[in-house]
Amino acid sequence: MNSSHSLTIHPAGGFFTELTVPGDKSISHRAAIIAGLANGPCRVRNYLPSEDCLNTLRAMKSLGVTCDYIDTNQYGPTEIIIHGTSMSLSSPSTVIDCGNSGTGMRLLAGILAGQNFESTLTGDASLCSRPMGRIIKPLEGMGAHLKATGDKEGCAPLIFQGRALAPIRYVMPVASAQVKSAVLLAGLFAHGTTSVEQPAITRDHTERMLTDFGIQLGYEENGISIEGGQTPEACNLDIPGDISSAAFWLVAAAANKNSSLTLRGVGLNPTRTAVLKVLLRMGAQIDQSVTTEGNGEPAGDLVAHASGLQGTEISGSEIPNLIDEIPILAVAGALAQGTMHIRDAAELRVKESDRIRTVVDNLQAMGANVTEHDDGMTIKGGAKLRGANLDCFGDHRIAMAFSVAGLFADGETSIRNTECIATSYPGFEDDFSKVCGSSR
Repeated sequence: MNSSHSLTIHPAGGFFTELTVPGDKSISHRAAIIAGLANGPCRVRNYLPSEDCLNTLRAMKSLGVTCDYIDTNQYGPTEIIIHGTSMSLSSPSTVIDCGNSGTGMRLLAGILAGQNFESTLTGDASLCSRPMGRIIKPLEGMGAHLKATGDKEGCAPLIFQGRALAPIRYVMPVASAQVKSAVLLAGLFAHGTTSVEQPAITRDHTERMLTDFGIQLGYEENGISIEGGQTPEACNLDIPGDISSAAFWLVAAAANKNSSLTLRGVGLNPTRTAVLKVLLRMGAQIDQSVTTEGNGEPAGDLVAHASGLQGTEISGSEIPNLIDEIPILAVAGALAQGTMHIRDAAELRVKESDRIRTVVDNLQAMGANVTEHDDGMTIKGGAKLRGANLDCFGDHRIAMAFSVAGLFADGETSIRNTECIATSYPGFEDDFSKVCGSSR
């Protein structure tokens, strides 16, 4: 496996090892933001030093938050003391650059909408082509004044004029943890009770973390409400390993004969473990042991053993909590026997790449039998994969998913434009070499 913005992968035999995947990306974003609003210093351990999460940390610094780096690795800070501003952010002196992170931009929009100063959120070309209308609508409904000034309608850069916010009861047309989180964070700055009704259960990292920080939330059958004017109480956070990063290794082990892989300290939040349910349904052997529980995030160890995978259907209410894992699950479908149907996943077309198109194109280039649909794909498993020259189109999850596919292909697989992996999984190449070093 070589770096220089491309990866070269060779077929691998069986492997027996253990890994600790980096801190959870979704939780790291939220830790930087909510700790920055708290009423004192917060120690955050196992922060993910990926480009996306470091951009969110820099954004909070530009808003007056100060940070002390307690521990770092070669990629950046992993243990931080974040000194909260007691909900009193400062006007930034420059445009805030979110890089490639849709999560960072949408969550920051929630807190910037209710400030008494002007601010601008921008990002790289990929992020500035991704739709932001889904957060603009509810924020404008709360009285926010913001303009989407990108080349495409409803896209960044986003310019916020400071406005006092009014509470809203927002019924989300599409399940989205990012939209829900943006509205709840904006609700902290509104006068009154803001509530969000979701059509399906989505990731609840924001609600869990707000509760950890002493924020009172209300719950109904499908809704969450928050009372404005509360200040997060400073506390310490331990961020578990990212199950979306773990998913690549789970598939690699489950599909590889005579292999066993242990993953330590992985987040096992029930709103994130849909990928485990799908893999178990496909016949994977994965043992789980929860080692930490409580009000925060449950975490534990996963052990994946080689097994014969079978195709399955992924659709409906499962999709929102699987959206990041579908590229690697599609690879699992190509390595399985039988047919995998992925439907109701049109959201994939507006991620870092059009993930339906990029997955289909790359699987077909490797010899898989796959048909593209508007909202997903059908994969007939069992075809022998062959090495190919692939482009990940600047999408970190496409790059990592097809690194795993390359382990099962005849011949050499080369993937271009893989610098994007650093947005979510710094150290992926090192872990890949640790797991599959014998294939080099």
